[in-house]
Amino acid sequence: MSDIPLRVLSVIPPMTQLNTPYPSTAYLTGFLRSRGVDAVQEDLALALVLKLFSRDGLNAIRTRAEALPARRRSESVACFLEHFERYQTTIEPTLAFLQGRDSTLAHRISSGAFLPEGPRFDTLDAYVDPDGGDPLGWAFGALGVHDRARHLATLYLNDLADVLREAVDPRFEFVRYAESLALSQPTFEPLAQALAAKPNLVDDTLHALTLDALSRHAPQVVLVSVPFPGAVYAAFRIAQSVKAHNPAIVTVLGGGYVNTELRELGEPRVFDYFDYVTLDDGERPLLALLDHLRGKRSQQRLVRTFVRDADSGAVRYINLVEPDVPFAEVGTPTWDGLPLNRYLSLLDMLNPMHRLWSDGRWNKLTVAHGCYWKKCSFCDVSLDYISRYDGASAATLVDRIEAIIAETGQTGFHFVDEAAPPKALRALAEELLRRGVSISWWGNIRFEKSFTPELCQLLADSGCIAISGGLEVASDRLLTLMKKGVSVDQVARVTHAFAEAGVLVHAYLMYGFPTQTVHDTVDALEYVRQLFEAGCIQSGFFHRFACTVHSPVGMNPAEYGVRLEPLPPGNFAKNDIGFIDPTGVDHDALGKALNKALYNYMHGIGLDTGVRQWFDDKVPKARVPRNFIEQALQKR
Repeated sequence: MSDIPLRVLSVIPPMTQLNTPYPSTAYLTGFLRSRGVDAVQEDLALALVLKLFSRDGLNAIRTRAEALPARRRSESVACFLEHFERYQTTIEPTLAFLQGRDSTLAHRISSGAFLPEGPRFDTLDAYVDPDGGDPLGWAFGALGVHDRARHLATLYLNDLADVLREAVDPRFEFVRYAESLALSQPTFEPLAQALAAKPNLVDDTLHALTLDALSRHAPQVVLVSVPFPGAVYAAFRIAQSVKAHNPAIVTVLGGGYVNTELRELGEPRVFDYFDYVTLDDGERPLLALLDHLRGKRSQQRLVRTFVRDADSGAVRYINLVEPDVPFAEVGTPTWDGLPLNRYLSLLDMLNPMHRLWSDGRWNKLTVAHGCYWKKCSFCDVSLDYISRYDGASAATLVDRIEAIIAETGQTGFHFVDEAAPPKALRALAEELLRRGVSISWWGNIRFEKSFTPELCQLLADSGCIAISGGLEVASDRLLTLMKKGVSVDQVARVTHAFAEAGVLVHAYLMYGFPTQTVHDTVDALEYVRQLFEAGCIQSGFFHRFACTVHSPVGMNPAEYGVRLEPLPPGNFAKNDIGFIDPTGVDHDALGKALNKALYNYMHGIGLDTGVRQWFDDKVPKARVPRNFIEQALQKR
């Protein structure tokens, strides 16, 4: 291949996001072009959904649904078949509306007479107008026709996804497709069996889309970036199609899933689909690999790359140590080649902060590489994407922002850092204001004391509309144990400062941390209730703690009072690890109450009543003073 120019195709596999491109291919394509490589990109996740949810796609789904015996047809499938003509005539106009290409349809959709209504519309009963009027009118307001219509259109798509899952592929999800096939699977066998099975409609559609991309781009190298377990199955299906079409095309696997779960990869069958598997940031490994493919370096000089030995068939890890490309030199991501006017702006939750993840087309950008704190005991702090902190100047960042705006015509930015550093955000805000660059942005931070009211206002002036950060267990004892570096009263003051500056605040919350008791959990919920009541936070999400082998808890369990369970044998994925907590708390039962409470709090319901109402079983009374947050705010 030394005399052949290499065209590199980077692919986003299903399923990631529908409202905006996942940024990995944009970063890789922008970087490779900056180094003179002929690089292009495709979003097969979006393409798959648009193909399945089209007039032809619905016809194919109906054929499968009609083949189901009547006794096996769920309410969703029965509704779909009964109202099929309405589904077929409404699908393409509804998608055009969600893509922002036909806003006038909002009036018909919001009337309730345009879309067929399946079981997902039953959730509308959860909204209750305090004055007894139209519940959606109360939720969206008299002028919220467009948002109301997008919420109804999202329910409509969710109904169709249910039909697809029940009639075609039980693994199908909009954002977690076939996740169980790859989530911390020690053995490749479940994935191998799924890949060897007869393709279904979803598989055949993805196969056709892959061949179409190959035909249009004619690449010699295909990069498949897998951020989550829910994208692994489709990634292997894409590679399977590539190899069946032309075995000479080089396939490369990388991304966040690989970096966390496949660090000890030893399964040779992976290389039936992928020629190379790379770890951590892709820039340096890709430069080395492309040099190798051009005949400019030997295989022994690859960087952070797994290969299958041609003679023994065993998996080998090759890592010639070379410095990573500095963050300031990775170039500007590009969205060239991605259909920016085809992404779907969904509105699945009314909460104004929570909806940002699925609503709107955001340019995703990173302020700095890694985490400047890198101490939290639940986090994979031993891995490169956390441990190697590397920044760029504010001037460089704003140069990238201006270039992206010029390319996309859109001024919304989501900074996807693990935790954007306050010093860098201050410099960025000042540079944006100095240049007069008007953007809207949001991102993730740590609720540390550096975020003073003055800094929060500066960030708001620069375009910050929302921030998210970890309150985690909302317990000072456990926050200290997990080395979070914040306290509950400090979080209250920081979040309140952002709220006073007009910035929406989302809190990442956690339950099930080692030694967390039922009483700790009740106390945590009381803190959360008070934060919502005081207007400090507007949104939140409770995650169940998972112990990983790369975190301080996984590496030093005795320090956290737990004992690890043995890892099952296998040579594929390795990340989550079970542990035995001497408290013996049933965290699954508590989690249902926490999520129920949080859902209501985000809609302004139940904030003036005790937190024990959300638990099915009897729990102790919270030990937190009812005015704890109020007093914390007064200390400012």
